[in-house]
This record gives sequence, C-alpha cells and structure tokens, in this order.
Amino acid sequence: MVKSRFGNYQQNKYANWLIGLLFLTGLTGLSMAITNPDHEAYEEYAIEKIVTYLKEDGCSQLGNQLGAFLKNQCHTLVDIAKPKIKQIVVEETQRQNFLFFSIYETNLSIGNGFPGYHVVIIGVFNNFIIYEAEEI
Repeated sequence: MVKSRFGNYQQNKYANWLIGLLFLTGLTGLSMAITNPDHEAYEEYAIEKIVTYLKEDGCSQLGNQLGAFLKNQCHTLVDIAKPKIKQIVVEETQRQNFLFFSIYETNLSIGNGFPGYHVVIIGVFNNFIIYEAEEI
C-alpha cells in the first residue's frame, strides 16, 4: 500500500512538473510574440546605429587626416544626411517575421567609392542583436 501511494505521488509530481514546464514555455512564447519589435522600431535602431557609427568612426578618421574643422563639419553633414540614411534603410531592408522574433537584412551602400555593408540583425524581446555585418 505504501508503494502504491508513493507511485501515485511520483506520477502526480511529474505531471505537475510537466504542466509547469508547458506553462512556462507558453508564457515565454507569448512574451516573445508580444515583444517582437516591429519594422519601425528596427528603422529607428538602424538609423541611430548608423549615425553613431559615422560620427564616431567615420568622422574621427576624417578628422585625423584633415583636421578638427572638417571633423566638426562631418558631424553636421551626418545630421543633414539623416533623412537620406532613413530612406536607404527603409528601401534596403527586408524583414522575415517568425512571430517570436524577426530577422532584418539591410544592404547599406552610399556609393561613390564608399564601402557598402550587408547587415543581419535579429529582433527579439524589444531588442536588436547584430548577427552579421560584412563589407560588400
């Protein structure tokens, strides 16, 4: 009789554990689906990343070569170019929506001898993770 009660206890314990695990999995999936960032959030993220990169890396390289005046002008030019950067991001981004997360692929190319980039970014839990960035 003790074995019988112990056996039922074990079965109930595993059943409760399984139900809890399924509940947690469902809750995680639901939170991922709710917090899957949309295309507009990606555009804002990408534009901010590009502008920051151009100001910090691109302009600093010009500043070392041509002086502080051009470095200050470069920051202004990047701010002026922000609408064009947004247009490039909007036109050159493809989104694959997998309900729980999204994959964004963007080809950035300014032309005129500047390098282009192919960037793959994963959007999940209202965050973006750069998965791949390569010069093209």
